[in-house]
Order: sequence, then C-alpha cells, then structure tokens
Amino acid sequence: MNFTIAHELPKRLRLRLPADADAWGVTLAAVALESLPGVADVRANVKGRSLAVDHDGRASTRAAILAAVQRPGNAVENALNRREEASGFGQVLLSASAVAAAKLLPSPFNMLLTWANVSEVLLRGIKTAATEGLKVEVLDAIAIALPALRGELMTANAARFLLDLGSYIEASTVQRSDTLLRSLLRASPDMVWVEDELGEVVQVPFSSLKGGERVVVGTGETIAIDGIVVNGQAFVDQSTVTGESLPIPKEAGDEALAGSVVREGRLVVLAERVGAATTTGRISRYIQEALDRPSAIQCMSRRQADKRVMITLASGALVFALTRDWKRLESVFLVDYSCAVKFGTPIAVKSAMYKAVGNGCLVKGGQAIENLAEVDTVVFDKTGTLTHNTLEVTDVHCLDSGLDEEGLLALVASLAEHTSHPIAAAVVQLAHHRHLAHISHEEVDFIVGHGVSSHANGRLIRIGSRHYLEEDEGVSFADDTPLIERWRSEGKSLLYIAADGAPFGLVALKDRVRSESLATLDRLKALGVRQTVMITGDEKSKALQLGKQLGIDVVHYERHPEEKAGIIEQLKAEGRRVAFVGDGVNDGPALMAAHVGIAMPRAADIARATADVVLMEDRLDGLSSMLELAQGTMRLIKSNFRASVGINSAILAGAALGKLSPLATATLHNGTTIGILLRALGGGAQPSPREARRQ
Repeated sequence: MNFTIAHELPKRLRLRLPADADAWGVTLAAVALESLPGVADVRANVKGRSLAVDHDGRASTRAAILAAVQRPGNAVENALNRREEASGFGQVLLSASAVAAAKLLPSPFNMLLTWANVSEVLLRGIKTAATEGLKVEVLDAIAIALPALRGELMTANAARFLLDLGSYIEASTVQRSDTLLRSLLRASPDMVWVEDELGEVVQVPFSSLKGGERVVVGTGETIAIDGIVVNGQAFVDQSTVTGESLPIPKEAGDEALAGSVVREGRLVVLAERVGAATTTGRISRYIQEALDRPSAIQCMSRRQADKRVMITLASGALVFALTRDWKRLESVFLVDYSCAVKFGTPIAVKSAMYKAVGNGCLVKGGQAIENLAEVDTVVFDKTGTLTHNTLEVTDVHCLDSGLDEEGLLALVASLAEHTSHPIAAAVVQLAHHRHLAHISHEEVDFIVGHGVSSHANGRLIRIGSRHYLEEDEGVSFADDTPLIERWRSEGKSLLYIAADGAPFGLVALKDRVRSESLATLDRLKALGVRQTVMITGDEKSKALQLGKQLGIDVVHYERHPEEKAGIIEQLKAEGRRVAFVGDGVNDGPALMAAHVGIAMPRAADIARATADVVLMEDRLDGLSSMLELAQGTMRLIKSNFRASVGINSAILAGAALGKLSPLATATLHNGTTIGILLRALGGGAQPSPREARRQ
C-alpha cells in the first residue's frame, strides 16, 4: 500500500497510511512490522491511519520496514512461515528427546511421557475423523495408538519421532517450492530518478510515477518500468526476466523491461507501463494466481491420496484377521501412501513454473502445464508469431534507365516517410540502413487506401497499389506482368511507382520470417505435435508459399480475425488438444477457446490477459522449450506416483508378511516419501532457450 514518512529520527519512524486504509490494513501493517528483525516497538493509530516504529537504526532495518508497509501481507506470511518452520523443527527435537528419555525413565514416568508425547497426534486424528472422515491424520493416530495401548512405549515414541521428522521435511519441501516462485516477486523501488521538462534529474516516489515520464537508470540500478530507451547506452542484464544469460546492449529505440538491471552505462527510458502493468507486475500476478489455483492433476492427486488411506486400513484389518499378529498390524498401519502422492504433484508443478520463468515464459498455474503437455495441435496466427510484425524489402526493380536502385529507394523513402503504412516503413528503414540521402520534394498528398503523390526532381511521383496507379491514374504495368506474377507467387507484396504517368519502378517486400520459426516447428513435431496450423488474412498464394516454406500442415488463408476462434472450436470438436499462439487484440477469443493460449511478448494487453502462457523473450523457440518442460513435468509426476505406489506396496507386503518391524516400516516409508518429494522439487530441469541454442 502507498504511504508517506510523516516524521523520522535516527531510530524512529512515523508513517502515514493513505486515506483509504481501513482498520484491517493498519493492523496488518503493524503485525508485519512487529515480525521484522531489528524492530523494537510498533504503535498503531487506527483512526489516524499512522504507525510509530522504533528500530535499531540500521539502514537495512529501515529499508525492510518501508518494504513491509508497502506489502504487509507478504511480510506477515513470511513471518508465519518462519514461525511454522521453527515450530516444526522444535517438535522434531521434542519427539527425539522423548525417544531418548523413554530408555532412561522408570516405567510409570515412561508411560506418562509417552502418552503426553503422542496425545497431540491422537487428538488430531479423532478431530479429523469426526469432521473430515478417513484421512491420513486418522491413519497416523491409529498407527501410534496401537503400540502405546499395548505398552510398546519405545515403538510409539519412535513412530511419533519418524512421523514428525517426515512431516517437517514435507512441510519444508513444500515451502521451498513456494519460495522458489515467490523469489520471482520483486519489490518495486521506493524512489526513482526522473528527467523533468527542463532536463533536470529529480528523485520522485515510485508510486507517483506515470506513463510518459522519462526515467533515468544508472549502473547497478534496476529498471522499474517497461518502456522504450530514448537516450543513452548500456549493457542490461535481463536474465531474471527473459532468461537471457548475457547482458544485452541497449540504446535509443530498444525496449526496456522492468526487473532488468543496468550492469554498465546509463539509460533514459520513456515509461510506457508502470506498476502492475509492467513485466514484473505481470509475473507477480501470474505467480499469485498459480499458487492459489490447483490444477486438475493436483486435485486428482489429493483424491487418490485419500483413497489410499482406505487401502492401508483395509490391508491392516485383513492381515490381523488372518494372523492375529499385533506387530504386523502396527507395521501395516505405518505405511502411508498419501504424503508423497498428495505433496509431490504440487511441488513438481511449482518447480516447473519457476523453471519456466528462467526459460523466458510466464505460466498461469499448473493447469496450463498439464494442458500443454497433452497438446497435439498448435495453431499460429501468422503475423507476430511465425513472422515479425514488420516487412522487409527483398527486391528493387527500376523501370527507368536513368535511375539506379539506390536512387529509386531514396526517392520512394523520401515520400513514404510521411506515412505510417508498414510497407512504407520497411522502405524507409532500408534507406536509413543504407544511409541514402533525402530527396527534396513538395507537399505530399495522401490518397487513403491507395498511396501518396508529390513532385520531386521536377516530376510527378505516385507511389501505391497497382489498383491505384492502373485504374485510377491510367499507368499500365502490363509489360512487367511476368516479373509481377513471379514475385507474387513467391508470397511477396508489391509497391508500384510511377513518374509523370509512366511506370517508374517496382519494390517487392515480404514478411520477415523469424529465423527460429523453422527449427521451432521441427522441434514441435519431434515432441509429438501431430499437426501445425496457420491462420492468416493474406491472399492464397502468399499464405500457401509461407506455409510450404515452414512446413505448416494446414493453412487457412484470407480469414477474418473473428474466424480464428471458430477454427479452434472445430479442431477441438475433432478431438484434438489445441494450443493457439497469437499476439493481437483480436486474438483474445482464440486464446480463450484453445486448451492452451500462448501470447508473444509484444502482444496486446488483452492477449496477455487471456493467455495461459506468455513468452517473455521475443523468440518463438520459447514455445518448444515450454512444451518440453511441460511434458517432462507430467512424466515426473506420473513416475513419482508409480514409484510411491510401488515402493510403499512393497513395504506394505513386507509388513504384512512379518518381515518388517514397525520401526523399520516407518523408517523405510518416511525415507521413500522424502526421496520422492526431493525428486519432485529438483526434477524436470530444462535449459533456457538461449542455452538450448548453444547446445
């Protein structure tokens, strides 16, 4: 939440919260501050919306106080996590002490100590049975109560110790998976440097920053906004945002992403997106959503875990009915399938989401990973995905003997720079790249939907479509039909130029295909994608030529934007698992219709909002890396499930046959659970797109 420093002394801060802060907000902030190391006292004035904080005077403590007030919920949660972890470890020590004391104390005291030690587990089991039914807590209570009732105090205490140790490691592993994700939640700076209208650099609160301001970032500082570099040069480390392993050179015209760090140099960035709208803001939002939203396989794992409690109970009942052996019954009841099954899946999913960010992908929850792993059809909206959003000039043909290629380009660019049409922009960019001189001309006339005209070098120059020049202006290009048709068959767009009513030149342009598109499509096929589909509004010949070049299986050409979602619904009706990759405003319905919607990094806001996966690096090979990670994660989850069931079944069989004592059973079971959880936390690692390209 926003706040101001009302008053400050070396070891005292008085903070004023905003007018809209309610009593809960003030209280939450106070609790957050009380949990911080170095804070001696916190006094809250709910009515006055203020906090008085006494601290140790260290700069680090002051920074922690300001950060905690800005996000009090995170600070409270971290404090509770630390308290919970300390409490869990303390319980393990108490259980271990009970085991040691049980050997030294006389029988009456030993009995009293044992029941005190196991009572919490028994009460928790009784409460769970009464309110939730047969869950793992009930099984734990029975497994410990049986030896305690039969006077096997050492077994009861040892079982409690092993249960506590396993629970502590399970909780720590789950917390570790959450911490991995939350480590990506970067706090915004308190203050930023801004260049004002007079060119002076002043420091302002980050919370007051607005789009359109010029933010100055120096060496070692973090870029706090998304925007365009307008001045300066620097090497920028984007590794925590896009997965780029090396610092990237940035200069005027380049994009700057929030969360990146300037390693060397200085930049002035024109702010386009601030606060929650930035790249890091979206990462934070997606991560919070992911932590709160279980996938279908996570829900299934929980159901399967609860069912397996019944398997253990039924097995124990059967063993005792056949053998009347209390030792075997105790051993069987210490086999619990559910922990590894229940916790292994969410840990693997969260670990995969963390790795996805390292690979340059934002994933909105485990369901997206599960759905992506099942994809067999990938649909691409052509522009901005398979191709860049820009055209490039491929051919220049002069029809006037007195003019060469560079002269024609310079002339066309001099007129075209007055329009924002993509074809014009491509010609202008090429002229700038070749450092061609500007050709003086008179005022440019714009013919909407057709082209431009002006007088230059004493001649009337017209530039535009064939329809405009031939049908409206009577300039015939019939003599050049063979060349025109050949270029069109190659999927190129043409720009026609006339001078004084006669053909003057032709410029051919083509969509700039991403250099990694072909390799990405090949990789998708190798990963099991059976069909690739492209949707475009381009005319038939142009669309089919690109489809052939990239090896696309199905090409839908001359399609309107609103038809995309219908095509996806048709594919789904055929039983296909569909992923759609797009970046436009009109891609929102298609992204939502697909089983998995994937947006490019420069996508419109609505596309990013509706997508399940957002590629943060402007490269398509992040898609194949993400698919590989999703498939690896699902294989890991399934193999962990099989391992848990298989190993615990073997332990159960050993216990039922009397080959394993209760202590040996508990040790083997807990060891198996811990191993599976650690495998879930660390498994399925994938190289980043950049590292994969090196390999």
